[in-house]
Amino acid sequence: MSHDPARVTGPIRAFADRTRRLLEAERRAEVEEAVRLQAALSPATLEARGISILRLRVADESPGLGGRTVVSLERTAGGDLPAHRLQPGDIVRLASRQGGDVPGEPTGVVSRITSRRIAVALDEPPEDPLEEPIRLDRTANDVTWRRLREALDRLEGTARGPAARLRDVLFGLRDPEAGRPRPLEPIDGALDLSQREAVAFALEARDVALIHGPPGTGKTTALVEVIRQAVRRGEKVLACAASNVATDNLVERLAAGGARVVRIGHPARLLPAVLEHSLDAIVEGAEGSRIALDARRELEREERKLRRTRDRAERRALRDGVRRLRAEVRDLEERVVRDILERAEVVLATNVGAGDPLLSGIEFDRIAIDEAAQAIEASSWIPILKGRSVVLAGDHRQLPPTIRSREALEGGLGVTLFERLHASHGDAITKMLTVQYRMHERIMEWPSRELYAGRLEAHPSVAGHLLRDLPGIAPGPDTESPLVFIDTAGCDLDETIETEGDSKANEGEADIASVHVERLIAAGLPAEAIAVITPYNAQVDRLRARLSAAHPLLEIGSVDGFQGREKEAVVISLVRSNPRGEVGFLAEDRRTNVAVTRARRHLAVIGDSATISRHGFLARLVEHCQASGDYRSAWEYRRSPLE
Repeated sequence: MSHDPARVTGPIRAFADRTRRLLEAERRAEVEEAVRLQAALSPATLEARGISILRLRVADESPGLGGRTVVSLERTAGGDLPAHRLQPGDIVRLASRQGGDVPGEPTGVVSRITSRRIAVALDEPPEDPLEEPIRLDRTANDVTWRRLREALDRLEGTARGPAARLRDVLFGLRDPEAGRPRPLEPIDGALDLSQREAVAFALEARDVALIHGPPGTGKTTALVEVIRQAVRRGEKVLACAASNVATDNLVERLAAGGARVVRIGHPARLLPAVLEHSLDAIVEGAEGSRIALDARRELEREERKLRRTRDRAERRALRDGVRRLRAEVRDLEERVVRDILERAEVVLATNVGAGDPLLSGIEFDRIAIDEAAQAIEASSWIPILKGRSVVLAGDHRQLPPTIRSREALEGGLGVTLFERLHASHGDAITKMLTVQYRMHERIMEWPSRELYAGRLEAHPSVAGHLLRDLPGIAPGPDTESPLVFIDTAGCDLDETIETEGDSKANEGEADIASVHVERLIAAGLPAEAIAVITPYNAQVDRLRARLSAAHPLLEIGSVDGFQGREKEAVVISLVRSNPRGEVGFLAEDRRTNVAVTRARRHLAVIGDSATISRHGFLARLVEHCQASGDYRSAWEYRRSPLE
């Protein structure tokens, strides 16, 4: 395809304009949802939902990396924190009274969580001492939205620079080109043939390559090999992923292989195992940082004074001094930061984290993005605009990014760059991995046939593995069955709707799931080797109420939250059971695919075949379970629950 400059601004400008509009709709939906919950629900209900924690006090304050202040909070009355959905990395607001969203209250990032304490890293100390009782609320991250908009602005203005040609290729204004083939000598000798072919293909692509990795096929392993090979060739790589966990996984693997890596991001969001590779930690240990050490010590002394004093005039003077010292420390550290980033072979960040001003002006030979089919396209452009070529690893047959706004969803905000490029170029830029290392072959057969053209094959190490093969597991019907369908049809186990909101639950299915889990544990399987997942949050609450107290290491959560994970045994509660045959968002085939492909040795699906069989995709799942699995009636569990 010839390059016509007159055509350049058309599709790119149209994409940017449309995406800005859809991002605004999504942002409005997020804010409106938060406002609605704050207005409609009592503080106690918000705490019961797990998005707020009430009646807290400051247990400890300490300096953190980068001049931050870490505040540890505990219950005013002592004891364990209530059940909640907060996780390290969440943005939270601290309010000194039990009211709602109060402007000016300090915000920070959750850094650590124990049963009794939650630690929050604050970039700035509060203007005034926090008064008890303190309330903690999860809130939105404005930085994300700003960086997405900035990426769209840069996308329209990238006429020159490292990504100029790449931008045109990704918008169909130029044809993608394969580079000059080079023989591949794998660094990881355990790569299978499909992984080797994908790595060689990606390295040869001048512009873009997609590594399509169905569940369990090792797409991250292949992507890590691409990055290591690129470094061996002298390339500088920016490696990203949609989530912090996936980014940290890349850090661990690359660092273990000896690459010089630097992880960009707030230390509170990083896994402990990768903190030594974080920019903050490397800066602290760098020789040039010794110059800033005295300034940092003085900063800590002034911060301690600020925390102790209650006099307003003195606090104002101390706060001004703290701000000046912070600026001095940052100026001194910036001199070291640039040198560290320039010397790094691989810089790693989340897609949004790649928009950190610290990376301004740094160019990369190659961009590598994991979880590319879970990131909205605008976020992928944040790192892409810094490089000359890109390799995207993902699976568009699993769940796409979560979109709250109906307008944004219908407008296409959930269509990822990976999905768009696969649809437009197909095999010309894509290599699919075909050997999976997770599932027993009978669990794998149905998703392979339905979504991957029957191309998946189970590696011999997993093709026939069962729970009974694990140490200490007693043989029996459950531990010797890789696939079980527990049919609730005709058992009067109808779904219900929760009183607040529209999430669905099914008490009968929760009872059956509890019995099945107890059977597995009684057979010797550790609770931490089991996951119970369901598409509905209301059902998550029912399942936790039945099982969490007795088995705190048992993981119970939503299907969406379990994407990218695996367990030896997975129990799925589908919930939907009604005379109308309505399946709700079970009709999203990709959600069912994610649910079914989390299990390694044992998958138990609980559902009403009469309801879910109204949907063709789910009907074929039932048929597969009948033909290749252990098909049971829910009556077996209700009549003789532990036999």
